[in-house]
Amino acid sequence: MADHSEVAYSTADGNDYVSHEQTYEGFIKLVKYGTASVALIVILMAIFLT
Repeated sequence: MADHSEVAYSTADGNDYVSHEQTYEGFIKLVKYGTASVALIVILMAIFLT
């Protein structure tokens, strides 16, 4: 079988941690504001559709 040695992520080529962190922060903002938007829509539906 092939030899699957340990991968050293801190020394691997192509790691762009700044880009990874920006993408993660963007994802967190999307989830936060998306959740708030859905909650607002549900609250407005409860007020105006009852």
